[in-house]
Amino acid sequence: MSHTVPSTTPGLTTGGTPKKAALASFLGSAVEYYDFFIFGSAAALIFPHVFFPDADTNAAIMSFATFGFAYIARPVGAVVLGHFGDRIGRRKVLMFTLLLMGASTFAIGCLPDFKTVGWWAPVLLVLARLCQGFSAAGEQAGASSMTLEHAPDNRRSFFTSWTLTGTQGGQILAALVFIPVLALPDDIKYTIGWRIPFWLSAVVVLIAFFIRRTLHEPPAFEEAQKTKQISKLPVADLLKSHWRDVLRVIACAFIAAVSTVFGTLAISYAKNVAGVDGTTTLWLVVGANFMALGTQPLFGMLADKIGRKPVFIYGALSSAALTPVFLLSLESGNVALMFLTAIAFFSFGYAAANAVWPSFYAEMFSTNVRFSGLAIGTQLGFLMAGFAPAIVAAMGGIQPGGWVQISIFTAIICLIATVAALTAKETFRVPTKQLGQQ
Repeated sequence: MSHTVPSTTPGLTTGGTPKKAALASFLGSAVEYYDFFIFGSAAALIFPHVFFPDADTNAAIMSFATFGFAYIARPVGAVVLGHFGDRIGRRKVLMFTLLLMGASTFAIGCLPDFKTVGWWAPVLLVLARLCQGFSAAGEQAGASSMTLEHAPDNRRSFFTSWTLTGTQGGQILAALVFIPVLALPDDIKYTIGWRIPFWLSAVVVLIAFFIRRTLHEPPAFEEAQKTKQISKLPVADLLKSHWRDVLRVIACAFIAAVSTVFGTLAISYAKNVAGVDGTTTLWLVVGANFMALGTQPLFGMLADKIGRKPVFIYGALSSAALTPVFLLSLESGNVALMFLTAIAFFSFGYAAANAVWPSFYAEMFSTNVRFSGLAIGTQLGFLMAGFAPAIVAAMGGIQPGGWVQISIFTAIICLIATVAALTAKETFRVPTKQLGQQ
């Protein structure tokens, strides 16, 4: 079976397997975001009762803080996993991240609660969450790098968009698994019921593992190995030749906070302020993510036609504009309106930036430092996403009238991402071999 896939433009070919790489990236991201979303849902709806019952009014803030701890481990994981991803290959590191994420998520489902071991329970929860964060630091960066390097020059954004489309698949699966849990009686839900979604992650991990193990290294990396262009110290070379791009990616990656506002903070706001039950808000997430499964590849295709920057900037600005509309719809009591605004906000707004950033960021770096640059830049930027729920909750964002604080916060991070994107070079017509050249 040939590994050569011709592009749609004469003269543009690749020795890669873009479809298989995209599928492997889709499944890896699905695992990551299945795990992350069930944790986020549990942090909003379950963990305050299970791990922080003595914290009274601070239980929600402390629970959201555990969600953010993964983002502390992400920069560390980015440096370590980025180094090995650029040194020994994308595939080996991606196999490791997949297994670590699966093991740490399964372990969360086995943790004792506060009534059993006291404050050791949240300590163990944080440790498992740190392992999740370490793993996630390399997953998207590695998957995006691998898929981009397998793809034809003129379809890089489309194929790499499947990395982030996998996040939608993972969130849909997680919500569908979590919805029945919320319907359980409290004595079951807060004992064994909440654990089941964490245990089921093992199934997704096994499927992704068997597909990913058949994937070979991308041609660009193999060529770098043959020509001895592999960097001995990728991080040092990165900071020497691409430090401006790292800073640019950090600022652009603030946009990821929109996802946590939508998928975690809004759930808590809807429950505590608007009186919307948790099942309804999870169905909102399912609906919006289901639509994004279709819109994100389309945004990826559009970015291959008109460029990365306009699509990314549109996604950032529309997210800022639609956040207050979505939050106010939660207070309306009109479920149809909630679904309409959720889909507009997430599937036709944020999805544009979400689909394009894997190619947009990755194309700023050359092959020998791409994994490190993408991992370090995104994970430092994602710190904003990780602590957004706790920050906004502490500002009063999950209290009556809190839609104002949430909307202002979202607008600021979207504007920062927009300004950073405006400073970047447009790369959609640059051949893969020439990317990242100063």
